[in-house]
Amino acid sequence: MCWFCTFCFVLLQMLMNIHPFKIRTYGRTELAQLYCPNMTSRAAFRKLMQWIDLYPQLNQQLAAHGYMPHQRTYTPAQVRLIVDALGEP
Repeated sequence: MCWFCTFCFVLLQMLMNIHPFKIRTYGRTELAQLYCPNMTSRAAFRKLMQWIDLYPQLNQQLAAHGYMPHQRTYTPAQVRLIVDALGEP
């Protein structure tokens, strides 16, 4: 591994330790903007929904955990399902 890759890896690890992602209740646009920080809240939400739609099992699991399309927040259990499928933002 080159020195620059090592430096970037160490820097990334430091940043992740400073602001680790926490599983908690998130507003739907709040979570979407963590995944897409350079987009508007509306565009980020649409993108997150597109990614969720790519995982049919994820939609089913979210519904089994009480998710409704009009819901404005994700419960910690729903956030865990999303993170398990998409990775941490």
